[in-house]
Amino acid sequence: MAEERPMHGLMNHFSQPGTLEWIGLRTGPRKPVESVSETYVRIGTGLDGDRYKGQPESKRQVTLISREHLDAVASFVGREQVDPADVRRNLVIRGVNLQALKGKQFKIGEVVLEYTGECHPCSRMEEVLGVGGYNAMRGHGGITAKVLQEGNIQVGDSLEVLDEVQASEKE
Repeated sequence: MAEERPMHGLMNHFSQPGTLEWIGLRTGPRKPVESVSETYVRIGTGLDGDRYKGQPESKRQVTLISREHLDAVASFVGREQVDPADVRRNLVIRGVNLQALKGKQFKIGEVVLEYTGECHPCSRMEEVLGVGGYNAMRGHGGITAKVLQEGNIQVGDSLEVLDEVQASEKE
């Protein structure tokens, strides 16, 4: 058993589970994002009904953004709020710093996901958020994830980080 380093322990502590607040399906390029209350998530292709169909080895099968970051972006662009559909992410999570999921696997509903990277903003943010929208999203664009276990998710599901023992058992 490896000796646990203090920083390693700190990086595995979360004060609360997150909550899935919103699910969005991108039905086509530049088409409106459809908000749904539940969906099925598949290995390799992500959310049923979403236009983005990754390959099984794709690192961008699901995109997530935190509600708290949407609130920050709204502040940066002088709005009361930012509609999650405007930023075209699949899932909005409240209560967990998504960047802290780096190197981790986590569960939402029946689905197990693995953090694969940051989700950077695109130039369309200037169109939907106005001048400065791209810069407002920098560092607040959320994360990408790969599906390890498929299943159903629905608004209200908890996001729980799998500890290292559980994560390695899933492989």
